[in-house]
Amino acid sequence: MESSWKIVEEFHIDEDVGFALPDPQEELPYPYNAWTSIAKNLTDLIENGELRAEVEKLPMLSIDDLQGHKSQRLAHLVLGYITMAYVWNRGDGDVRKFLPRNIAVPYCKLSEKLGLPPILVYADCVLANWKKKDPHGPMTYENMDILFSFPGGDCSKGFFLASLLVEIAAASAIKLFPTIFKAVQHQDKDTLQKALQDFALCLERVHKEFEDIHKYVDPNLFFNVLRIYLTGWKGHNQLPEGLLYEGVSDTPKMFAGGSAAQSSIFQSFDILLGTGHGAGEASPAEFLLEMRTYMPPAHQKFLLSLEKSCPSVREFVVSKGDSSLKEVYNKCVDAMVSLRSYHLTVVTKYILIPNNLQSKTTQTSEEPSEENNKGTGGTNFMTFLKSVRDTTKEARLSKE
Repeated sequence: MESSWKIVEEFHIDEDVGFALPDPQEELPYPYNAWTSIAKNLTDLIENGELRAEVEKLPMLSIDDLQGHKSQRLAHLVLGYITMAYVWNRGDGDVRKFLPRNIAVPYCKLSEKLGLPPILVYADCVLANWKKKDPHGPMTYENMDILFSFPGGDCSKGFFLASLLVEIAAASAIKLFPTIFKAVQHQDKDTLQKALQDFALCLERVHKEFEDIHKYVDPNLFFNVLRIYLTGWKGHNQLPEGLLYEGVSDTPKMFAGGSAAQSSIFQSFDILLGTGHGAGEASPAEFLLEMRTYMPPAHQKFLLSLEKSCPSVREFVVSKGDSSLKEVYNKCVDAMVSLRSYHLTVVTKYILIPNNLQSKTTQTSEEPSEENNKGTGGTNFMTFLKSVRDTTKEARLSKE
């Protein structure tokens, strides 16, 4: 952990875009372009009722000629889109409980090769689903686009790019990790204090980027359209046993849908600051640990390396008993609490309120749908997010 170069080399973390895949590949070679063609025309195929028939006509392809990490990540993204569309189709309750073998077999083999599950994950739809319009232009929303969209107009673009820009804003905070750990190792209080001040400023920039989601994402479109295609088959009432991957297994498999909990950013920040989230099956920590299995293996390795090999910033700050050091540490914790409180505000706007409105108009009871109170990762999102925020807040140090 002594240099940012080591972070980049070992853990697939980019200096400029952090955990995002730098310059993702946009096209697959023949014959895999048959997959890309469906993914590019997903919305029209769904609207015309042709999606499932087109998927079923696809040839069974070997993944052996998919060479290189970027090519494989693109294929995983494409097959993830096709899978979500095939299962949920128009989002009207007509759900398929199996994935045909011509998609299931290559998708599962590719997933195994990449160390990712065979479902659309955050690493696909956010981290590898982008391009710059002008390759020489800035990394801004106006100069960026996504490679593939779900129904719902610009909602996919708004949601995925807003999430990506949060990731990119966090890259500057990740670059501070080596400086922070080195300062602790060398008992360098002044360098640590300066680095933690910079870290807190980075978190404020991440917060500012997060606020832009309101510019780009419509709550009704997100809740009623896009969210359907991000939903997984773990603990879902329409797929209680999971999804059957034909030609791969005789029993259905359960996987959680794409979730912000699958981002490595906040887990790495938690480790850096030593903010724990409880223990046991019902604790947020248990779910966050499970979500690591949905991250690229290099990013999982990074988090594990932080836990196993790096000195404790929190213990060092406590041991020094320095009020100014405690103050700047608390500033970092407060910035994390602020981000998590804001996340609660966002999910209230984009999930809780639309769910309550829908319940009042479509159900005889005014009780909100329990299924819709779950996040795409399968948890009760309000309970989970409040618990994570509250345990983060508990990490503040007393100034005495």
